Amino acid sequence: MAAATFESIMKDIKARKFQPVYFLHGDEPYFIDLIDEAIEKTVLDEAERSFNQTVFYGKDTDLLTVISTAQRFPMMSEYQVVIVREAQDLKGFIKGKRVDDSGESETAKGKSADKDPLVEYLKSPVPSTILLISYKHKPVDKRMKVFKELEKAATVLESKQLYADKVPGFISSYVKSKGFQISEQSGKLLTEYLGVDLSKITNELDKVMIGMTKGGDISPEVIEREIGISKDFNVFELQTALAQRDVVKANRIINYFAANSKANPLVLTIGALASYFHKVITYHAFRDKPGVNLASALKVNPYFMREYELAARNYPLSTCIRIISWLHDCDLKSKGVGNRYTDDHDLLRELVFKILHPQSVPA
Repeated sequence: MAAATFESIMKDIKARKFQPVYFLHGDEPYFIDLIDEAIEKTVLDEAERSFNQTVFYGKDTDLLTVISTAQRFPMMSEYQVVIVREAQDLKGFIKGKRVDDSGESETAKGKSADKDPLVEYLKSPVPSTILLISYKHKPVDKRMKVFKELEKAATVLESKQLYADKVPGFISSYVKSKGFQISEQSGKLLTEYLGVDLSKITNELDKVMIGMTKGGDISPEVIEREIGISKDFNVFELQTALAQRDVVKANRIINYFAANSKANPLVLTIGALASYFHKVITYHAFRDKPGVNLASALKVNPYFMREYELAARNYPLSTCIRIISWLHDCDLKSKGVGNRYTDDHDLLRELVFKILHPQSVPA
């Protein structure tokens, strides 16, 4: 079957165009969970579900039980629904043989391989059964024979985790779909603090939107008030202060971090700064190469390219490499390696001093 997209699957479900087998896998559970929920709530009405909807969890069942259930026929309903969640823990699943370039499984050459219950089912799925298998937190090994069969007979979606530069765009689309507005600055702020976990991000946004009037703007002030992320004192603003070599602003921010250490753990600040200066290094590497889209190379929104250009002017490549070394050293010290007495605040203060005054640090 043709490769499916999240949007195409959801559109077909809403139109009640169901497929006999769905296989969802990948390291981004958000899209998998939405499709799972849509199948669970759309196919059958409430009265039909008690007899015709079965939900399995991988660690509590096995593949033979799932297939045996899928082979049944519905009771007083057009469909039965069989949902397998956490299929990465399903006994007997994705344990089969890999397929080599010739199309044969590694153990099938010269002898008959053991039959896989799912492979056999896929040859002739029960038309009145909708079987949905969710394999979360990692993609399946595409060399496995069962995956090759799933590609032929099932609707397959690989749900990939978004890169950090794509998350603000996702946030903007999600907020717009709910009837609200959000600026790129606010989307970036949320991404910096909540990471790329889409479920966590949407949960926080949903909480914010509950108390807002439709069409309202989720501004940095709203985020600060409702989520607790300071619009002025955060790692995003610290990066900007360092890029501008604004000594006063940078020190105000790290003093705020010291007073609010639980909300601003040093390990996350180091990680964010390391990612930032790695991007500045990438900027140095690609800026003089013709035909290179720098925003794509850095995996950032073009809106933020001016800041990276400024950072590259203020921090030559050799300095950026030194900064990465200082960040690594600070990370080790924060974990007690070669450090017994210096607390996190003083470690961060020393780190920021080095970044802002690299000429004062012996080579």
